[in-house]
Amino acid sequence: MEERPLHPDRLLPADPAARRLARELYQSVEALPIISPHGHTDPRWWGENPAFTDPAALFVTPDHYVTRMMVSQGVSFEALGIGAGREKDPRKIWQTFADHYYLYAGTPSRIWVDDALARLFGVTERLGPDTAMDIYDRIAERLPQDDTRPRALFDRFGIEVIATTDSALDDLAWHQAARDSGWTGRVVPTYRPDAVIDPDAPDFTRNLERLAQVSGCDTSTYDGYLDAHRARRRAFIEMGATATDHGHPTPLTADLPLGEARALYARVRSGKMAAQDAELFRAQMLTEMARMSLEDGLVMQLHSGSLRGHSAEVQAAYGPDRGFDIPVPVSFPVALRPLLNAVGMDPRLTLILFTLDETTYARELAPLAGVWPCLRLGPPWWFHDSFEGMRRFREMAMETAGIYNTVGFNDDTRALCSIPARHDVARRVDSGWLAEMVLTHRLDEAEAYEIAPLLAHGLAKAAYRL
Repeated sequence: MEERPLHPDRLLPADPAARRLARELYQSVEALPIISPHGHTDPRWWGENPAFTDPAALFVTPDHYVTRMMVSQGVSFEALGIGAGREKDPRKIWQTFADHYYLYAGTPSRIWVDDALARLFGVTERLGPDTAMDIYDRIAERLPQDDTRPRALFDRFGIEVIATTDSALDDLAWHQAARDSGWTGRVVPTYRPDAVIDPDAPDFTRNLERLAQVSGCDTSTYDGYLDAHRARRRAFIEMGATATDHGHPTPLTADLPLGEARALYARVRSGKMAAQDAELFRAQMLTEMARMSLEDGLVMQLHSGSLRGHSAEVQAAYGPDRGFDIPVPVSFPVALRPLLNAVGMDPRLTLILFTLDETTYARELAPLAGVWPCLRLGPPWWFHDSFEGMRRFREMAMETAGIYNTVGFNDDTRALCSIPARHDVARRVDSGWLAEMVLTHRLDEAEAYEIAPLLAHGLAKAAYRL
């Protein structure tokens, strides 16, 4: 089997002078601790610290980046271990993955998987049909060992802090279990209230009843409903939360008079709402969440521009987060204006914006973040969490927004083993970008060495108040 070790200069500029400086900048930040302020790792991993069962469960089935590519080429979800009639033999799932690994050429998934296989398991051969079982056996042999359990990987990856994303209805039991275990790794929850803010969410009315139960507040009235959010936010803060997260279809905000807001809530709670009421309620609640952030200090994150569950058939048969969420255009200046005019000049608020619509970077997001004191730009998200996506973000947004109105990098992943690879890609891309800034005399070299650790570590830590 031909070995293909990771090239030390991967993703660095091709120009020799730029590559030389980029390599030195990268080496200055390579070993900095990882700040992971937004992601979707399973809280059970940190509370229970279980061994991963098999390579397919670690690399394939939970990773929608991986599964969506194979589905696009006609591989069934069942063959990947998903769905009622799913394949249950992990070796067969892994072989299917290996048979189709050529599909990932040029993609971020290829970079992440190759990195994880090499760094964690010493695998330097290319995954493919002929190497599949040998690689499977080598990984499977390691998984029962203590050094591949989640908490050991946390330490091995050099993670300083990691945030999970948790429903407002979550009891945070796994976070409590991690605390009670005596483990010293810092894992914090993030308040995600979509299930009780979005009237289009499944079981919305039942979710409001559940919110009343877990908060001890009467959600039959708008005022009680807001109190329930305050109570849940306090519970999250007690478990270490520093941020909220809002996954809205659009960034629309509103600032209704109290009487109108109460009437709107009554309509959406009863289910007898007009067509535009769901969007208006989501818009109103973004502004209410911002006001609550003035009170309790939680940083807001807004992720907009994804059409969820593009395939109704897949959504019904296999559930959400199966790779069928597709970017759609959104616009920010008019949409955010009600919230910004209400609280945007208050120094207590930090609102981090994410988008899947790259056309807004230079036209909308960079100008907004370049003037409103509450706004920060989140890193390239989801489909743009890639070498080219990160470069485009720097080139399109930095001149207007400025480096210090961004928040560094976050990995936004469900795949634990991809975390160090994702941060490594970001550090390499940023080192190359800074090197080119120096060589074109837009930055001094000393400045580049000051900025590199901020992009890799400091900006995220400060923005998320970690």
